[in-house]
Amino acid sequence: MLTGIIAAHPDHLWRPENAPRAVVAKRGPRPGKVALVVGGGSGHEPTFLGFVGKGLADAAAIGNVFASPPPQPAVDAALAANGGAGVLFLYGNYAGDVMNFDMASELLEMEGVEAKTVLSTDDIASAPRDQREKRRGVAGNVFIFKAAGAAADMMMPLDEVERIARHANDRTFTMGVALSSCSLPQTRRPSFDLPAGEMEIGMGIHGEPGVRRGPLRPADEVADELMDAILAEMAAPAGSRVAVLVNSLGSTPLMELYILNARIAQRLADAGLVVHKTLVGPYCTSLEMAGASITVMHLDDELQRMLDHPCDCAMFRQG
Repeated sequence: MLTGIIAAHPDHLWRPENAPRAVVAKRGPRPGKVALVVGGGSGHEPTFLGFVGKGLADAAAIGNVFASPPPQPAVDAALAANGGAGVLFLYGNYAGDVMNFDMASELLEMEGVEAKTVLSTDDIASAPRDQREKRRGVAGNVFIFKAAGAAADMMMPLDEVERIARHANDRTFTMGVALSSCSLPQTRRPSFDLPAGEMEIGMGIHGEPGVRRGPLRPADEVADELMDAILAEMAAPAGSRVAVLVNSLGSTPLMELYILNARIAQRLADAGLVVHKTLVGPYCTSLEMAGASITVMHLDDELQRMLDHPCDCAMFRQG
C-alpha cells in the first residue's frame, strides 16, 4: 500500500531509507518548524497518511491493519521531519498507540529531541462526559490534525502548537453508526456480527461496541439521533460557528452521505448555528464497513483561522 501511495504521490510524500513505515511530507518540514507527526493503524485511509503534506502533518507512522505502529517508525518519522523546534505526536486514544508512541517519545528524548503528545478523544459514544480522557479518537482527527498542522505551519512554538491541538480536541465531537461489519484481510471474516436490517449507534472504527443496536431507520431519524447527542454535548449557544464532517466508514456512498447532510444542515440551522465549512466523503474509514459518522467542531476565531489555513496533502487540499 505504502509503495503504491508513494508512486502515486511523489510530489507530496517520501519514505526515509530503512524506514518503510514512516511517510514524510516533501514540502512540510523545514528548519525552525515544529514537526507534527500523526499515525496509527492502516485500514482507515485517507487517515493518517493522506493528511501528510505542507500545512498539515509533517510525517506519519503507519502500523498494520487496525494495529498501532511500533515505536521505531514513530521515531523514524519524527527524526525525518525534525526541524529543531521539537516534535508533537498527535493520534487517537488507543492503548497500543499510547504505549508505542510514549516509547518513541522516550527514544527521541535520548536523542536530544523534545517530544510532546496530544491524544484525540472526539468519540462521544465511547465514554461519559466526565470520563472524556477515556474516549477514542475517530473522524474528528481530521479537524484536530488540521488545526495543529496550521499552527505548526505558521511557525508557532511547540507549546503553542500543543495548546491549539488540545483546544481543537476539546471542541470537536463525533458520533457514528454502523450498518455492516468489515473483515480483516488476514481472516476475511466479519470482525463483528451485525444482522442485515440492523444498525449499531456509536460503533467504533475498529468494531468496538456502540451504545445501542436496533432496526435500521430512515436517514433523517439516524441523523437526528446522532445530532441530538452531539448538540447536547457541544452545548453551543445560538450564533456559534461550526465545521461539519460527514464521513463514510468505507462503503457508504456519497449519495447517502449527502442525504444525511441535508438533515444535519437543517438541525444546525434550527439550533441557530452557522456552518462555516462542511466536508463530505471518506475521511476516516474502517476498511469496507458500511456506515457513517458525523463530526461537529465548535469554532472560535482561532480555530476558524486554523481550519482556513492552506494545506496541500496527497489526499486533502485547502486554499
